[in-house]
Amino acid sequence: MNAAFILQELLSVADAGKATFLRGFFKTGKGQYAEGDVMLGITVPLTRDIVKRNPALPFGEIQILLDSEYHEVRLAGLLFLVKQFKKATETKRKEIYGFYLKNARKANNWDLVDVSCRDIIGLYLLDKTDRSILYRLAESDNLWEQRMSIVSTWTFIKNRQLDDTLAIAEKLLAHRHDLMHKAVGWMLREVGKKDRQTLAGFLEIHCQKMPRTALRYAVEHFPADGRAYFMKKGKINNHY
Repeated sequence: MNAAFILQELLSVADAGKATFLRGFFKTGKGQYAEGDVMLGITVPLTRDIVKRNPALPFGEIQILLDSEYHEVRLAGLLFLVKQFKKATETKRKEIYGFYLKNARKANNWDLVDVSCRDIIGLYLLDKTDRSILYRLAESDNLWEQRMSIVSTWTFIKNRQLDDTLAIAEKLLAHRHDLMHKAVGWMLREVGKKDRQTLAGFLEIHCQKMPRTALRYAVEHFPADGRAYFMKKGKINNHY
């Protein structure tokens, strides 16, 4: 099995009509965040199915997929890494983690980041004390690496490790891009599902400087009076 075979599998289910829709949905137009990305028009379940029923690929073949101009082909490459990571030994996981980081900028849209970083970066770092890579990614000049830094902490949250999410969220509060507002708000909302009091304490300190989108996402699961309290408080001195 090789990258060429996977590409043919993907091309066989490509849909020009869906591709037109996806180009708009993923903002591939001039001046948009995914300018120039090329869509085949393949749904994520179809891509997952192709990855699921094919055996593991070596890094060299996955690299070919990640280097593709096609969005869904890069998605397949990332899904192969996730699939292999879950079944790998610790030594192999370290290799996959390093390979993934080397190719981080190939995950150049929010969906590519979100389906891969939690199950590779997040899972690899779950039992590690050194998580400095997340803070370096947060300070990157690349939007997608910045998104990885916060979304990867989803795995920590699920295991009731909340500190890194809060620290990275604080670093990213002033980000100007709506995609980061949504990512930060999403992870804060997940924190609140595990520990609402901890999230409330964070919001008491930071809500006035949070983008409205991030704040709205963060309080989504609060009772109505709690949502109203923080949204009202967040209006003060909030220029987003």
